[in-house]
Amino acid sequence: MYIGVDLGTTSVKLILVQSNGHVIRTVSKTFDLLIPQSSWTEQNPEIWYQQTIQGLLELIAGYESTIRAISFSGQMHGLVILDEKDQVLRNAILWNDQRTTSEVQYLNEHIGINKLQAETGNIAITGLTAPKLLWVKQNEPSIFNKISKIMLPKDYLAYRLSGIFATDVTDASGTLLYDVAQKQYSQFMLDVIGLDSSCYPLVMESSACIGHLQPEIASFLSLSSSVKIVIGAGDQAAGAVGVGIVESGECSISLGTSGVIFVASNQFKVDHKHFLQSYAHANGKYHMMSVMLNAAGALRWWSEDVLNRSDYTSFFEQLSHTPIEDTIFFLPYLSGERSPINDPYARGLLIGFGLEHQKTHIDRAIIEGVTFALKQSFSLIQDLGVDIRRIRLTGGGAKSQVWSQMIADIMGIEAVTIDIEEGPAFGAAILAMVGDGLFDTVESACKKLIHIHRHFVPDNPRSSQYNQKYERFIKIYPTVKALF
Repeated sequence: MYIGVDLGTTSVKLILVQSNGHVIRTVSKTFDLLIPQSSWTEQNPEIWYQQTIQGLLELIAGYESTIRAISFSGQMHGLVILDEKDQVLRNAILWNDQRTTSEVQYLNEHIGINKLQAETGNIAITGLTAPKLLWVKQNEPSIFNKISKIMLPKDYLAYRLSGIFATDVTDASGTLLYDVAQKQYSQFMLDVIGLDSSCYPLVMESSACIGHLQPEIASFLSLSSSVKIVIGAGDQAAGAVGVGIVESGECSISLGTSGVIFVASNQFKVDHKHFLQSYAHANGKYHMMSVMLNAAGALRWWSEDVLNRSDYTSFFEQLSHTPIEDTIFFLPYLSGERSPINDPYARGLLIGFGLEHQKTHIDRAIIEGVTFALKQSFSLIQDLGVDIRRIRLTGGGAKSQVWSQMIADIMGIEAVTIDIEEGPAFGAAILAMVGDGLFDTVESACKKLIHIHRHFVPDNPRSSQYNQKYERFIKIYPTVKALF
């Protein structure tokens, strides 16, 4: 059997999976998010490790002799720093921490966006690891001068379990220290930070076995010390593996609180408009990703916060009987936006309704607005020459057949859902299988283990009507931007 460990922002999720992909057991352990100041987010890596060990004890009970390998998915970009005695120097600074605005401005304006893209393939944003290191250097120099090892969150778990100082290509891609196209550190960026190269982990492919379970930990868990430790991937790449997005041109849209479009590619592609992130993928190739901040989150705001209604079954049932209304539009920029407009000051907008309209017309406009915004990012990826043949839908929103059909109609491409909901943790388990040699490639593992549940084919008349409405939708934000 194989273990997938998904280190999230508020919990660690562990799953035990048979070699045929059947999930035997799932365990979750929570931990607190530390907010020492407004817009700062931190966690103690030691808590990650303690909760993971407790989770493993529960997960493997009765199956200790069957465990072959453990692999990881994890929250990306977080900064974990250790001294020469492997003691954590400070709390980890997380992916959603916003303290590095000055450092990001320095990188993008002083170093320059063009130079950053040439060296790494991406630009600086507040979540990435390099700006965090510069912040520590500027604000906590006594700590900075003691740094011996720099890690990503999941890699701290791998290090504690195996004793091997390593990371993978997907997590390295999100540090702004790594030349994604060449799959090597950017010496220029290492010089910008000002630490010796020995402080940075060895970068390996996501399915690489980096070592074995340390004997004392194996003894504590009643496991064999021959259990392999496979380095794993960042949560978005592991999640893509977990839903089978590994062949070039395959695309997933995650309809969670945020909306994430993830597209696998055989070639590395840079978005010079700065809306997309271009990273290495967990299958040895590459991917592009866009993130909008409120997808299902916009639906939750409208339904629960505004209307005090949480029955989504009846919501979508009524929506299925509501015709497309050409005049009502919704911009889902409720907390600023990343893709497709990259404007932290953008705000939501509901426009075009009149006395003839009912609540269900506005309900439909909310879902349409989110989907139109996703289409904008989807089109940006297509503009880079990526041939997207089918969309795989995941997340809570994908449980709605009405929304799934709307996505197929608006995108003009077949959409499908799959029969597995474990996401990144399952992707980590697949990487453990590949690292153990059960499968030769990540692609062959996904083909064997992941199966399509439902198909949604575009309806041409509806697609035509949506296309006309979409062309009007994309003109609204540029027109009203000055108001905000």
